[in-house]
Amino acid sequence: MPYVVMVDDNFHYMDEDERYRHGEFSDGGVAIEQCRQIVDEYLESALKPGMSAEELWDSYKSFGEDPFIQGVDVAPGHFSAWDYARDQCLVLCRVTSDCP
Repeated sequence: MPYVVMVDDNFHYMDEDERYRHGEFSDGGVAIEQCRQIVDEYLESALKPGMSAEELWDSYKSFGEDPFIQGVDVAPGHFSAWDYARDQCLVLCRVTSDCP
């Protein structure tokens, strides 16, 4: 399996002891989709009624999981959890009635 999804914890920034291996995937697109799912699960669980996109983003930066892809015998797949989360905060707050 050439793509390994690893996950850091934003609450324990730079603490590799808090890092875990989510899984291995033969397809880079599947690995990226797994990363998106990890971010989405946090954002959906953290979204509260009346929360703004900025508040949700701040919550993610402080407490969310930060998945990334390592390549095994291939170039690692590019995925920025922070970029994806920032965009998703705007989407979630735009499409839900919970956010202004």
